[in-house]
Amino acid sequence: MSIQYDKPGRVWTVAEAKARLSEILRLSVDEGPQRIGVRKSYVVVPEQVWKDQSTPRKPLGQWLIDNMPHGTNLVIPSDRTSRREIPFADGGAG
Repeated sequence: MSIQYDKPGRVWTVAEAKARLSEILRLSVDEGPQRIGVRKSYVVVPEQVWKDQSTPRKPLGQWLIDNMPHGTNLVIPSDRTSRREIPFADGGAG
């Protein structure tokens, strides 16, 4: 369900928005998005409009599967021992 608006909504000052919030909420459904503020602008839209225009996020596991590198030949060493010297490997307390 997508809501279509004929004209852009009104721009409200923050003081007006504080005093007339109920009206702004109603007008966001009837007339379209309502902007609040001039320098910093905020927009009030009905929840369904927000959901219709937002892309749902994939679960992390699905994203990892979808973005797994393909076509790369990863070389996994069969010898799991380290070739570097490990200090204090003898376990002595000194």
